[in-house]
Amino acid sequence: MRHNVKGRKLGRTASHRKATLNSLITSLLKYKRIKTTLAKAKETRGFAEKLVTKARKGDLHAKKQVMEVIKDKEVVKELFSEILPKIGDRPGGYTRVVKLGYRMGDAAQMAILELVDYNEVVTARAEQQKEKREAKVKEKAEKAKAEKEDQLLEQQASEAPVK
Repeated sequence: MRHNVKGRKLGRTASHRKATLNSLITSLLKYKRIKTTLAKAKETRGFAEKLVTKARKGDLHAKKQVMEVIKDKEVVKELFSEILPKIGDRPGGYTRVVKLGYRMGDAAQMAILELVDYNEVVTARAEQQKEKREAKVKEKAEKAKAEKEDQLLEQQASEAPVK
């Protein structure tokens, strides 16, 4: 039984696993979306979220902690200047894992790991849905207003004396 055994070994030694996860996190922050196996995506997600949470502090110590994991200076600059202002106000859940299916060669389950606010397709679709909802609510309000006016006119017509 695997009681209280956290994390996945990913078929690697500890140092190789750490290097793999650091590389995946760097790629995720650089390209905003990566395609990998489901196990690697799920394992990377936790580390990436902790890293973004650390980076939200924004002080020198946080930058040094982030730079221990991410060796690419450009990616660290991008994290602090572009990514944090966009997703920093969230209380968590900075990444999303989307299952894709199975890889042809070895039938490994594949997934996309992406930063939440950087998926243009999903955000554009959400924006369209929001616009549709607002238009529907506005139309409903106008219809109710028109019905109310009709009722008032009918009531006034019935109350008026006939000569």
